[in-house]
Amino acid sequence: MTRGGEVDREAHRPASRYDENDRREPQMLKRAIVVGASSGIGAALCRRLAREGYRVAAVARHRDSLEALAREVNAAYPDQPRVLVFPHDVTVTETARDRFEEMVQSLDGLDLIVYSAGVMPRIAEDQYDIHVDRTIVEVNVIGAMAWLNLAAERFQVQKGGVIVGIGSVAGDRGRRGNPAYCASKAALHTYLESLRNRLAQHGVHVLTIKPGPVRTPMTEGLEKMPMAIDPERAADGIFKAIARREDQAYVPLQWGLIMPVIRSIPSIVFRRMSL
Repeated sequence: MTRGGEVDREAHRPASRYDENDRREPQMLKRAIVVGASSGIGAALCRRLAREGYRVAAVARHRDSLEALAREVNAAYPDQPRVLVFPHDVTVTETARDRFEEMVQSLDGLDLIVYSAGVMPRIAEDQYDIHVDRTIVEVNVIGAMAWLNLAAERFQVQKGGVIVGIGSVAGDRGRRGNPAYCASKAALHTYLESLRNRLAQHGVHVLTIKPGPVRTPMTEGLEKMPMAIDPERAADGIFKAIARREDQAYVPLQWGLIMPVIRSIPSIVFRRMSL
């Protein structure tokens, strides 16, 4: 989860501030933003991208965690740090544009953005709490829209760039365990598909990642973790999907075989299953 931020001092901004000439060839993709970078998949992606030659703006609420990640990664690159630290709260959407532009300026451009921020609070089977549900939607959906809209605006003018959203297999069906979380990931999947359809004509690649269970602080303590993987393996699968320019990728790949079967189960049967 990424939270905490600054106050926006400008109420209005121009719809687009980017120059048509601000473009790079696909082989030059070396500048990235990872939102939700303090732990789990986001932190693992920062490490992987740094090894692949990217400079990464790492975004999360907890400065201490980001700085620890930056020290770890940058120790191998003393002459040119690969990870830059940007504390930010994705629920404070009014500051997103200022922070985004600050990062782009620090990176001297942008080629890739990954939205990995997400929350999945534990809820009881008989619990219906709009305050918890609102937090899930604000982080998993509204935060993603705020940040990825900014990238889409820039990449459309650049005529190139990569947008990656980390969804979940939980967004493919309405599971009983956490209705708001499932709904938030389904909403993210549809939003990303819409961006893909809108931006394809401009040469922008939009990738939806649907991981199965990943061993992260968010999933710690969960009893049901079928085929759970470590964040590093998830990051490896995501990076390969980016390189293959896939529209959608399940991580690990086995979920790409399992989920079509689960989606095909009739609703009257699915509701009786403990999935």
